[in-house]
Formats: sequence, C-alpha cells, structure tokens
Amino acid sequence: MGSETGLPRYSVAALNQAIGSLLERGFAPRFLLDATVSRPQLKKGHLWLTLVDGDASIGAVVWASQLSKLSHQPQEGDGVVVVGKLNFWASRASLTVQVLDLRPSLSSVLRRFEQVRQQLEPEGLLDPERKRPLPALPAAVALLTSSPSSALADMLRTAQERWPATRIHVVPIPVQGAVEEQICGRLAAVIAAAGELGIEAIVLARGGGSREDLAVFDGEQLARALAASPLPVVTGLGHEDDTTVADLVADYRAATPTAAVVRLLPDRAQVALTLHQRRTQLRQLLRHRLEQERLRLGGQRQRVLQLHPRLLLEQLRQQLQQRRSLLQALSPQRLLERGFALVVGADGRVLHSVRALQPGAPLHLELADGRIDAVVQQVHPQPSNDNAQAHG
Repeated sequence: MGSETGLPRYSVAALNQAIGSLLERGFAPRFLLDATVSRPQLKKGHLWLTLVDGDASIGAVVWASQLSKLSHQPQEGDGVVVVGKLNFWASRASLTVQVLDLRPSLSSVLRRFEQVRQQLEPEGLLDPERKRPLPALPAAVALLTSSPSSALADMLRTAQERWPATRIHVVPIPVQGAVEEQICGRLAAVIAAAGELGIEAIVLARGGGSREDLAVFDGEQLARALAASPLPVVTGLGHEDDTTVADLVADYRAATPTAAVVRLLPDRAQVALTLHQRRTQLRQLLRHRLEQERLRLGGQRQRVLQLHPRLLLEQLRQQLQQRRSLLQALSPQRLLERGFALVVGADGRVLHSVRALQPGAPLHLELADGRIDAVVQQVHPQPSNDNAQAHG
C-alpha cells in the first residue's frame, strides 16, 4: 500500500503512546465524576467496577492501597461521586478511571435515608412520645464529635459561657466515611462510664459539610444504638436544613452543634436574673407575712391583756361598784334622807293605806335619823275617784 504525502505514520505502540501523551496534556489530572456503580468485584485486593450513566459506561479501579481509605464502600446500584484520574495503558490502549476517593451521591444518600427510616418507623423508634426530657442542670455531658474541629471549639466556648458548672467530657469520633461501627463503639463506652463520670446527657455533633458527608448518621446500627441509650441524646449534625436518621431517633434535634449545647445547658445570665426576681418576690412575701404575723400577735396580745387576772378583777370591781351604786340609789334609806318617812303599824308591817288604821292605834314613823312612836288621832281617807265624780 503506497504512502500518502503529508499523513503521519505510526506503529501501534507509537499511536498508543501519542494518545496517552495527548490525554496527559489535554485532560485534568484529577476530576469529579457523577456515576452509578455497576458490577463491583474484588480481584487480588483491588476493586474493579464499571461506572455507568444511562447508556454510557467506563471501567474503574480502586487499588488495594487506596481501598481501605475510601470514605464509602460502593455497592451495586449506588449513586456515587468519584474523585479520580485517567489511567491509560499504552500497551493495549485501555482507558480506566483510577478512583482516588468515592462518596455517595445525594440521591443515593437520600434513598438510604428513606430506606432506614421506613425500617425504624414501624417499630416506634421515631415516635415523638418516646422522646425523653433533657436534664435541667446536667452535672456532666459527653460531646461525641470530631476533635480537633471548629465545631468542638464553638461548643466548648458556648458551654463555658452559658453554664461552666457542667463538666464536659469530649469523646473524639470519626464523622465521615465508613465509620458507623466506630461511632457505635464510642457511644457504648460513654454509656458504660456514665454512672462513674456522672454523665446525664449525650451530644452527637458534626459541623458543616454537605448532606453526602452526613451519610454515616443515616445508618441503622447507629440509629438503634441511639434509641437504646439510657441517657437522653441531643444531635447537632450539619446545617439547619440537614436531617439525618440520627436526628429522627434522638431525644432532641438541634440545628447546629452550637445550638445543641445551647439547648442542653441553661444560660447563667438568665438563671441569675430569674434567681434575683425570685429573691425579690420572696423578700416581699416574707415582709408581707411578717406584717400579718405582727398584726396577729398584736391582736392576741391585746386579747391576753384583756384576760389578765388583774384586769378581770378591776372589771369585776367596777361591776360591783356599779351595782352597789344602783342598790344605794334604790335603797329606802335614800328616800328617808330626802324627807320621806316609813310608817309601820303595831304589828311591824309597813302601812300602805289609812283605811287599815283606827283612831288610837299606835304607829312607828321611821325617819332617816331615827324612829318616832305615835298614836293615830284621826283618820282622813282620801275620796276615791268614783266618789269624787259623784260629788262633781
């Protein structure tokens, strides 16, 4: 076959090398790839899989040295976001995506969230009725979160500002990737030591990140561990709009890690204000009560004084004096002293009428200063009313 002027001529090896050089120069050394996992297989420690998108597909590999570092172990049908680079084998012109990291896509995360939620809901683990009240003044709290991290720093600062009397036990946990079992282990250790350390509540927190980064908190194992915890659990995972299965199971779901601490610990400034108001109310109540008691005791003292024997004797003396004065005012002696006389017959009876007397009858006249013996000389009866009217 004759050569054509101006056309480059390659051997197979040279062509493959030229393609490889072209890819190296014209393609990004690293890229993100949205795909669905198909046919994942382990061969000699390496994970081989096909990444598909509709009718398009490309082979991919996770080398054994990188496999243990993956934040997510892909399964058949998982939607994923791959951090990768192109591997081109010039000897056979084979193109493969080398997976440097891999995490579930948002659709995959939400699908798993819904699956686990549907598993737990019939068991009542998500019911609001099973939520336990949080302690009012916890003596100690365990913070399960990444350490060091900005979220932890914010939580510690907030705890110190709000209620420094509460002891904070920081329990470092991994918060991303296939670490659900590790988180459950740390949670179990905290629960086991809670009695000795005086821990009354647990905070499970993770700051920031995408919804995909929170996928570990959608795990069924972790959800069941949180539901079985004898201590109330407060979650502060991601942002306000993010909701995980752990949030649904927890006794209280806070919008952020800092908000979890705010919900769990009282505000000392507000508590101080409340105590001041109550102290003022108690003082007012005490003054009112003392005034009432003073008045009551004053009344009782007055009644006791009124019942004193000396006062009673004085009252009796006054009553006797009043009666004596009354008797004296009614005494016949007083009448005699005023010029009246008491006429007594010979038989000693007081005479009330002249009709009982006859001339010559003896009389005794009782005066104020003595007695006069007399004899009736003549009786002059006073005419009766009937006779007076007849004469008239």
